[in-house]
Order: sequence, then C-alpha cells, then structure tokens
Amino acid sequence: MVHENTFRQLALSFADAEEQPHFEKTSFRVKKKIFATHAAGSHIICVKLSAVDQSVFCAFDKTIIYPVDNKWGKQGWTLADLNKIRKPMLIDLLTTAYNEVRKRAS
Repeated sequence: MVHENTFRQLALSFADAEEQPHFEKTSFRVKKKIFATHAAGSHIICVKLSAVDQSVFCAFDKTIIYPVDNKWGKQGWTLADLNKIRKPMLIDLLTTAYNEVRKRAS
C-alpha cells in the first residue's frame, strides 16, 4: 500500500515534473504533457504508458495495474491501485510513464 502523499512526492521527484489541475483531478506533467493523474481521496492513479509497457505492467497482476476500460486504455492510459501496489513497483511504473511522455514531448 502506498499513501497518496507518497505517490505525489514520487511523481514530483522527476526532473521538470510539475503538478497542475486537470478537470477534477491533479495532473503531473513533464514538458506540459501529462504522465500521471490522481483524484484527491481516491486510491486509483492513472499513468500514460506505451502499448508494450502497458502490456508488461498489466501482466504482473490485473487487480493492481490494468488498462483504462475504453479508448483511452487502448492509447496506453493505465490505472493502478495505491491500496495494492508496492512502492518499488509504483516507482517503476511512474519512471516508465515519465520517460515515455518526456521522450514523446521532445
């Protein structure tokens, strides 16, 4: 289990990461592009992955990490449950999302 404050600190630990509102959620961005979102009080986060990375992470345990259940999921948007994920896996997930978005924003 990872507390939402820990998630926030991890997301902001990346170079040039910024926190900005995104509709009813908080987004975490690099070069103005979103790599993660979180709604306050929720235990579910959303990250942007490549199709290959999404497949790899979701293969671990689909009750912990799973694609968004619509067209956004087919574009790599992936949900993770903070109540179930372990911190090392969350760090890997956020690092992968951050690097994917940073690479595409360059």
